[in-house]
Amino acid sequence: MTAVIHHPPTIINAYLAAKIDPGFNPDDSIGGSELIGTTYFFPTLPTQIDALTETFPDSNGVFGVYDRMFKMRRTPFPYIKCEQLLYYFYSVGNDAQKNMVITQQQVSDLLDAGDDSAKDLNEWAAANPTLWAESKPCFFHNFKIYQLEETRDIVDFGTARTYAGNKIIIDYDWHPLNS
Repeated sequence: MTAVIHHPPTIINAYLAAKIDPGFNPDDSIGGSELIGTTYFFPTLPTQIDALTETFPDSNGVFGVYDRMFKMRRTPFPYIKCEQLLYYFYSVGNDAQKNMVITQQQVSDLLDAGDDSAKDLNEWAAANPTLWAESKPCFFHNFKIYQLEETRDIVDFGTARTYAGNKIIIDYDWHPLNS
């Protein structure tokens, strides 16, 4: 049995996976479409997008690859942790560019509202603990996002598949909850 540790990316990834829906149609008069699949998240490692799309056929066509980055503490108070997640979002298929634009907007809407974003995520996490069981509970204080203009070299000219990508940094503060 492995020890359960505080791993905020697990909670944030589960939250985004539950909320990101590139099939959302804002023009739909009934408020958007049903979630058309799952957004999967993977830690940074050598990744072949084709292999991911074949391995996870229930995907909505959007994948996130993340890297956790610890930040220097800004105050002498050691209990609030400051971290960043570096995300590379990828989308495949004919609607790759459209899905990437929608995904970027949804990530911004979800995680760029400071302490309101943290409150929403904390409420979601409390209501859905089985979706992120690999991490002990965390309390999030604040979120900010940054989008970089660069993207990874993700176009494989040897295939007819369409890829789109984007790099987003999520900056957040949190502290561990005892449970």
